[in-house]
Amino acid sequence: MQTHSRVYDTYAQAERAVKDLKSGGVASADISLVANKYVSEDYDDVDETSATATGAGTGAVIGGGAGLLAGLGMLAIPGLGPVVAVGWLASTALGAVAGSAAGGIVGALVGAGTSEDDAHVYSEAIRRGGTLLTVRSDLPSDTIETILDGYHPIDPAVRRDEYAKTGWSKFDPEAPAYRPNQSEIEQIRRPYT
Repeated sequence: MQTHSRVYDTYAQAERAVKDLKSGGVASADISLVANKYVSEDYDDVDETSATATGAGTGAVIGGGAGLLAGLGMLAIPGLGPVVAVGWLASTALGAVAGSAAGGIVGALVGAGTSEDDAHVYSEAIRRGGTLLTVRSDLPSDTIETILDGYHPIDPAVRRDEYAKTGWSKFDPEAPAYRPNQSEIEQIRRPYT
């Protein structure tokens, strides 16, 4: 079983990719999402101290009549702050944090086969408002890659360069939660067209 990860600037991009993955035969249990809490105004009032680290919802089924957000649970991951998440990768990241094992989200991504460099970029992208989509599948890699890349994920090399221009070098789990400005929040919530 191969694992593929992508980060999208909007939740809507990831949502469309998930729908296509499921239509293509990928089981919900093999799909994980981790998104900054700002993907929905429903989570605007949740702060770091009220987001539980119990992982409620991390094993829930993705989908349903209310959309993908219906299956997401709220949790706090060090360095990311409050996130909404569902699936096996979120459970892995939370387990590493709860068990005091090194790694958290970066470790979970590396353990799933993402390069360490990309794992740091992906983690920082989530922190700044992105949505991580990770899928495990026995389907041909090119089939999964075509679906994931069809919704314009970030290019980790380009994003790393953008972050580096501001002095960033790697994801810091000790960093305070990122607070996007209103313009960034509007972009995160923008529908996919």
